[in-house]
Amino acid sequence: MTVVDRSVQPIQSPEDVVRVRQVARERAVAQGFSLVDQTKLVTAASELARNTLEYGGGGEVSIEVLNDGMRKGVRLTFADKGPGIADLDLALKDGYTTGGGLGLGLSGARRLSNEFSIESKPGEGTRVAITRWR
Repeated sequence: MTVVDRSVQPIQSPEDVVRVRQVARERAVAQGFSLVDQTKLVTAASELARNTLEYGGGGEVSIEVLNDGMRKGVRLTFADKGPGIADLDLALKDGYTTGGGLGLGLSGARRLSNEFSIESKPGEGTRVAITRWR
């Protein structure tokens, strides 16, 4: 697999969440994603960027354009240095939330992605990577 392009976007404000959505859509369009796949990637990006801001206290996202032979993809890696997640299994359950939302952010992002990984340590932060393939 080859990383064709990589950029890093800060996530420090609600405006940055909007910018992450825009950049994710631009990369998906450039890779030839269908409208459905664009929407899945942008929706997952929006949820994870918002989580990075609200629960992680801000952070950044690395956006990579991928080429794996016949497949083209976009990988987004969100990282923060917030409080971390004590119970990942619980946090990935539909309906679980420590905030006032629906509790579909992490589980929804996982469902909307072809590949999903999460690492988190209490007191050290959280790192979530998603990949969508065309």
